Amino acid sequence: MSKARLVVTAVTVEKRPVREVARSYGVSRSWVYKLLARYRAEGETAFEPRSRRPKTSPGAISAEAAGLIVALRKQLSGQGLDAGPHTIAWHLDHHHQVTVSPATVHRYLARAGLVARQPRKRPRSSWIRFAAEQPNECWQSDFTYWQLAGGTKTEILAWLDDHSRYALSVTAHQAVTGPDVLNAFRAACTRHGVPASTLTDNGLVFTTRLLPAQARNGLETELALLGVTQKNGKPGHPQTQGKTERFHQTLKRWLARQPPAATIAVLQQQLDAFTATYNQHRPHRALNRQTPAAAYAARPKAAPRPAR
Repeated sequence: MSKARLVVTAVTVEKRPVREVARSYGVSRSWVYKLLARYRAEGETAFEPRSRRPKTSPGAISAEAAGLIVALRKQLSGQGLDAGPHTIAWHLDHHHQVTVSPATVHRYLARAGLVARQPRKRPRSSWIRFAAEQPNECWQSDFTYWQLAGGTKTEILAWLDDHSRYALSVTAHQAVTGPDVLNAFRAACTRHGVPASTLTDNGLVFTTRLLPAQARNGLETELALLGVTQKNGKPGHPQTQGKTERFHQTLKRWLARQPPAATIAVLQQQLDAFTATYNQHRPHRALNRQTPAAAYAARPKAAPRPAR
């Protein structure tokens, strides 16, 4: 029997004074009087558990905002784009003029059953980030593999600004060659200026420094001519080029949600569409939720290229 029923029984049936009943059961007299009033008004339902939820929630978001959170999650996920709480909060603020904290977004996503439990991750305090301090201070490059609709293998070459993560050049090739790397680099320099340095792995399309003869390839010759410092990661340590590795992961997740490209030309169209979205409309967590384009906007003026 519940304490509330015992208290009411003691007062109404046993006719014991309220002061004595309150002292015996360790409750306040005011609570006993409220319970008696509820019992006289409601009868047996007075003993049922009552919700402690407040009658009003001034901090609660509107039903429309809650619906937008769910809709944005499905829309962004369907497009193969990031759809975490921080990204959704950014889209709500920038595109719908609705200000909601990421914690609130996460809570409503969980209520809608759209959050999958994940193993405990390393704390962010343990992360060590390496990034150039200014735009055009360092460019990273690498290529990855992608398959066309008919099963033909292709390769995608990317040049990224290390500071802003801005995608300077993203191009599709049957197989990336040294001239492809050089042409993409030159085109990026024409549009964005010459970087102070570059960072790549030790692939032969980027460097021949590990060959016995150590003859320069086209990119190395170009960098030396422009006075650009060439940096290469430690062999077998792709984490050095982590930004391009992460970029390729994001790109492939997006491509997987698109209709399979039948030709390299169609794949290039998809890459151009992704690059525009990635640079202009996708907030980046490492950039304090800025887009890469916004972070790259403070780049220094393009340096004149020496005559060949």
